Amino acid sequence: MPQGQPTAVPNDGLTTRQRRNRPLTIVHTGPMKGKSTAAFGLGLRGWNQGWSIAVFQFVKSAKWRVGEEAAYKALGDLHARTGVGGPVEWHKMGEGWSWSRKQGTEEDHAAAAQDGWVEIKRRLAAESHDLYILDEFTYPMKWGWISVDDVVATLRERPGHQNVVITGRDADGALVDYADLVAEMTKVKHPMDAGQKGQKGIEW
Repeated sequence: MPQGQPTAVPNDGLTTRQRRNRPLTIVHTGPMKGKSTAAFGLGLRGWNQGWSIAVFQFVKSAKWRVGEEAAYKALGDLHARTGVGGPVEWHKMGEGWSWSRKQGTEEDHAAAAQDGWVEIKRRLAAESHDLYILDEFTYPMKWGWISVDDVVATLRERPGHQNVVITGRDADGALVDYADLVAEMTKVKHPMDAGQKGQKGIEW
């Protein structure tokens, strides 16, 4: 894809403008760090375009605070005060989801993940946001908590212009086959290989 030009133009009956503005399903998978980082970077671009951004973090506990969470919430506050950028919502399963306020435990993580997916489906049907970042969403599918077939069918049938980014290791083959853009993060080198632990500003 040299200089951003497609290598082929499909015979799909769409104009260049229609094809360019088609909503995308994006998957960041693979064993290396950077999957969520790339998704949140994409979110910053969307925020700058005035998009409504919704982040749903699966798996992470309520105690884990990533730097992007504070930054995104600050951007949401900035939009609310000045109108700059777009609105931002951040929801975390480990906190019991902001709309339910139920404290999650190890025993009900599967139910909490399903509740999160039901809410995401509701918002997709209502065309609530321009960009959904479903962080670590591959894991509930891998563990059988959420049906991969349901996810793919829901994304395929979603209305309007709603972009969806899914992150996490071991993305299911059916999701990979459906997605428009799939990036696999592979490790070449990592400081932990030399015994160095994670550090502020790099890992969180």
